[in-house]
Amino acid sequence: MKTERLEFPGAQGDTLAARLDGPDHPPRAYALFAHCFTCTKDIFAAGRIAQALTEHGIAVLRFDFTGLGSSEGEFANTNFSSNVGDLVAATEYLRRTRAAPKILIGHSLGGAAVIAAAEHVPEARAVATIGAPFDPAHVAHTFQSSIDEIEAEGEAEVLLVGRPFRIKKQFLDDIAGQRQVERIARLNKALILFHSPLDRTVDVDNARLIYRAAKHPKSYVSLDQADHLLSRRADADYVAGVLAAIAGRYIAEGDEPPPAAVKPVAGAVMVSETGWGPYQQAVAAGPHRLVADEPASVGGKDSGPTPYDLLLAALGACTVMTMRMYADRKGLPLDKAEVVLRHDKIHARDCEDCETGSGKIDEIRREIRLHGGLSEAERARLLEIADKCPVHRTLHAEVKVRSRLADD
Repeated sequence: MKTERLEFPGAQGDTLAARLDGPDHPPRAYALFAHCFTCTKDIFAAGRIAQALTEHGIAVLRFDFTGLGSSEGEFANTNFSSNVGDLVAATEYLRRTRAAPKILIGHSLGGAAVIAAAEHVPEARAVATIGAPFDPAHVAHTFQSSIDEIEAEGEAEVLLVGRPFRIKKQFLDDIAGQRQVERIARLNKALILFHSPLDRTVDVDNARLIYRAAKHPKSYVSLDQADHLLSRRADADYVAGVLAAIAGRYIAEGDEPPPAAVKPVAGAVMVSETGWGPYQQAVAAGPHRLVADEPASVGGKDSGPTPYDLLLAALGACTVMTMRMYADRKGLPLDKAEVVLRHDKIHARDCEDCETGSGKIDEIRREIRLHGGLSEAERARLLEIADKCPVHRTLHAEVKVRSRLADD
């Protein structure tokens, strides 16, 4: 397992501290974990579940809500809605930097929060709750003796899990106004409920109410002798194992690309839509098959190189082949040739040797790496030869692309 320490802006603009636990290889999917009320991302259960999920190829992002743990902000100014906002911010961060989470996991009040956040994560296919309350207002029982003071004075300091926290009236108003039963009913994702019949913090009847309000697919998993915080290692491992097994079927659904089935056309390159994602294309070049796609940032599945990547690959392959042919013919000591290519759009006015004087033009930057005991003169000659590769010449020549509609 590998771990990254991360930061991202939360719903209220404060910097939130996070960690991303992942397998040593590219993950099958990402999961987002929401910790319990007044807990932190480093609570034992969160760590054990994250570690176990990585063993199943699932990376887990867990973070401290605003005002808790290592995150910035004032806890007194937060509420259930801001927690949901932090989860949405975490999703956006994952979506922007890696991939949106396919699994949402919430412990206790965090479970209620992931249910509320789920409608903002269309990519999520499964939601898992652990000891979650049916109604977010349930959390008020943990400071029941201070509610009158909060109502009268606007706020009060309460003792929770042995630590003082300041609770404001706005927190009570916020949890009282949540329409959780409607969110559960329209979840439209697989729901997995973990709950212990011996849970003394959130009674197991909450799981029954959530299950009854939810539509299929839904599952209930009894945690037998577990306590609310899953403080026993075996209980946390059990949740992770069952979660990976159940959620695995949903994250895999639609994630594997279909075979690149395309009929080749003799003497031509054939490109055909696969129907997997909006942009994936199957390409047939003689007996060879490959896939082209667009990155996730523009709505693709990122299952293959982009069209411009393929263009650069064609130029790079042609460049190396041409230099190799020349070096072999001339007996040059070229051990290996490599080319790094980049494509950009630049303003024509910034190009000193371009004929176009306005607008934007395409610029391909080609870095040629030559290995072997070559003299400076031989290196310079190979650079000249690189410009003579056929694809290079085609890109610089006048090219006509003639299109016609095929007969139905």
